[in-house]
Amino acid sequence: MWLPVLWLVAGVVLVAAEALSGDFVLVMLGVAALGAGGAAALGSGVGVSAAVFAGLALVLLAAARPALKSRFQVEGEIATNAQALIGARAVVEQPVTAGGGRVRIGGDVWSARAEQEQDEFATGSSVLVVQIDGATAVVSEHPGGS
Repeated sequence: MWLPVLWLVAGVVLVAAEALSGDFVLVMLGVAALGAGGAAALGSGVGVSAAVFAGLALVLLAAARPALKSRFQVEGEIATNAQALIGARAVVEQPVTAGGGRVRIGGDVWSARAEQEQDEFATGSSVLVVQIDGATAVVSEHPGGS
């Protein structure tokens, strides 16, 4: 009675661990483990359930994984975290010069500095985020901004 439970636990753990990798390998192994658990629950021995696991894993990794990867593949790289802010519009909270200032990007206030040494942006003006340098937004004049 312990064999089906062991396969079930292994399957659930592998499927849950897939959330960390996102490569569709662990989910395929998890589904294969669940299939082996089903075989063990029907009364098959260790050898048969291991063979079911191996067979399912091979089929899923060879056939289902490539299909899933191509279905969910995104062209190019998706910008995340601070890099996703590049190109965003910001509103000046405290005057911004090359020496510093503060801007609001979305709902967050960031330290900022002007991209060009001679640029100065007054409070309330709209600027464009051109770079994130550590925790500082580097900004320039926003086309069409006030």
